[in-house]
Amino acid sequence: MNDLSDTWRERQRPLCLEGRFEFSDYTSLRDFLDRAAELSEKEGYYPDMGFGKDYVNVTIHANEGEKAIDESKYEFARQLEKLV
Repeated sequence: MNDLSDTWRERQRPLCLEGRFEFSDYTSLRDFLDRAAELSEKEGYYPDMGFGKDYVNVTIHANEGEKAIDESKYEFARQLEKLV
C-alpha cells in the first residue's frame, strides 16, 4: 500500500522509489546516516544513497524483473522517514 509522504516519488524507469531528506547541519545528517545503516543491517536491505553537507538522496530499487515495487520496499521507505 503506497501511503508514503511527499518525500518520495515512484519512477518507472528504472522502477524505484526516490526520496530526498534535508538537514539543518552535517551532524544531523551523520546521525541519520548512522541510524539508516543500522536499519539496513537489521532489514538486510541496502538502498543507494548519495549525500552532501545537508542532504541525503535515497533510491530504493525494485527487485530485478519485478513489475511493481513490493510492500517491503515501501515499508523500508516509511522506516527511513521515521529516522529523520
